[in-house]
Amino acid sequence: MRMHSDYLTVQTTRKREFMNITPQVKEAAEKSAIRDGLILVSALHANSGVFVNDAEEGLLQDIEEWINQLAPCRDNYHHGPRLESNAGAHLQSLLLNHQALVSLADGKLELGPWQQVIYAELDGLRPKRILIKIIGE
Repeated sequence: MRMHSDYLTVQTTRKREFMNITPQVKEAAEKSAIRDGLILVSALHANSGVFVNDAEEGLLQDIEEWINQLAPCRDNYHHGPRLESNAGAHLQSLLLNHQALVSLADGKLELGPWQQVIYAELDGLRPKRILIKIIGE
């Protein structure tokens, strides 16, 4: 069993943004030379997320509207009311999850025809790190 780690640093141009990071995950898999195993992609921040789904623009807009309905950004949360009002972003991260697991077979990501690995920035405009951990043979 071998392991390989890569780290991405991203900085969005908007406070809320979805980024397709599938090409970077594929590049990390190629660099690892691991042929069969699992890839963990993990946002290393409590107000961002990683998930696997279709990266179609309309669907991403629907996802944004959905998380805003369930955990709206507002100023009256208990989290840090005097420091910063980003509790909504933290709650939205719970809805999307902070990590995704992708299977690796014969050196290729096992994703469905429309599936992509998507990073969700929920409280952006500063550098954020993403871990790509590959475990396998």
